[in-house]
Amino acid sequence: MVDKQNSAISTNGTFGPFLFARGSDDKTARLAALVVTPEGADPTDFCIMDQDIITPAKLANRFGRDFWRYDFELPVASDARYSFDSETYYVNTDLTHDFRIGFVSCNGQEYGDLDRPLADRNALWIDLGHEHEKRPFSLLLHGGDQIYADDVWECHPDIVAWQKMQKRQKLATDFTPDMHDGVLKFYLEHYLEIYGQPQISHMLARVPSLMMWDDHDIFDGWGSHKKWFHDSMVAKGMFDCAREAFCLMQLCTTPDELQRNILDRSGQSLGWRLDFPGFSVLAPDLRSERTPHRIIGDQGWKNLIATLDSIPKRNRILLMSSVPVIGPRLSLVEAILHLMPSAQKYEDDLRDQWQSRWHRKEWCRFLETLEEVANDRNLDITLLSGEIHVATRGTFETGGKTIHQLVASGISHTAPPVAFARVLGLLAWIGDNPLPGRPTKLKPLPGRFGTYCAARNYLTLDREDENWRANWHLENIGWTPDLDI
Repeated sequence: MVDKQNSAISTNGTFGPFLFARGSDDKTARLAALVVTPEGADPTDFCIMDQDIITPAKLANRFGRDFWRYDFELPVASDARYSFDSETYYVNTDLTHDFRIGFVSCNGQEYGDLDRPLADRNALWIDLGHEHEKRPFSLLLHGGDQIYADDVWECHPDIVAWQKMQKRQKLATDFTPDMHDGVLKFYLEHYLEIYGQPQISHMLARVPSLMMWDDHDIFDGWGSHKKWFHDSMVAKGMFDCAREAFCLMQLCTTPDELQRNILDRSGQSLGWRLDFPGFSVLAPDLRSERTPHRIIGDQGWKNLIATLDSIPKRNRILLMSSVPVIGPRLSLVEAILHLMPSAQKYEDDLRDQWQSRWHRKEWCRFLETLEEVANDRNLDITLLSGEIHVATRGTFETGGKTIHQLVASGISHTAPPVAFARVLGLLAWIGDNPLPGRPTKLKPLPGRFGTYCAARNYLTLDREDENWRANWHLENIGWTPDLDI
């Protein structure tokens, strides 16, 4: 049983291996594996196909631990495998014909995340492991909030004290080296604590991952708070620590030596793209350049448009937008909150969304960009999103093409009350079509009635021949019927 697999924490204090995809063709899959060892310990032999020994590169030394990356290739073969620490891991490398992809998001919750029994917290990870045993996944896409790091505000006494200061004091406070170490250590320890859970480490060692962060990988609402807050030295310093941890633990790289798949070589934006036989996976960074008045910065937009223009002909695009591109009409809610001072604490949650009145022009620009790619280049686009802790889907009709949006959230976050899903459904019923004549519409999952399903969930994508379909697994409900996309 998957829930009885050994933890990623071995007897010698080693974490990993955690596997990351680097693209593939019809002969070779390019991969990287992250391993974390006690400082000074010799890394264990890493062998591919029982033959070649791979020498790792040391990415970092932090707080008594060494972070190593093994770069390697596996053949496109039914028996592709690597060995580490006396265990052999088989990897489903063939993406040329029929294959299966998993999509997960929101791997935690804001309060009491690590207090839950693992069998409950990771129930859907256990189920995902069983699915992998039945029919192996070739990729595992992580759509945001891979960790919930909101407790970072309690990680150091000076950070705790800073929260109680007046605005003027906050703006005058430096982010000290001691605060930096406390924050960075918190992030790295939290990643290892989550990745090291046996139900999760089992999958991360066997299925190559692709990840893009969202706000909880930093802290709740990053980029949507007041401008002065984001301009403070403490908030900037905390973001820099979260960014270093994100690079190490989600991109398997360092901030100073970014991998080639990162679109912005300056590192201002950490969006990426990877190509596979017949499809490309693209993830714009919706957090690094975010402000209360924008979602993607100038550098992010420049690189997004350039990479969309260079997608190989006939490749389907799987575009991961951590916040859903198609969503309910939020301007009504924002208008109501504006009249209710006691409720304005929720403003940053609404500003996180593409549909916020503050982002409406940018939302239209994003939809128009997708429209141009779909129609002018005749490419199929599928949007993958998480963030909202419910499952739903939507469509964007343009030029005779249908762009599907699939939302799966979250794999371990507690499902919200059914009433919450019904309120969102009412807003979806009211509708919001930002581009005249090209409607966006939210729809129930196949076999369901409500627009939003308040159950923990994950998503699978299957390609058979040239046909793609999607299925959601809903906790305590089961599998949805096929959705052809």
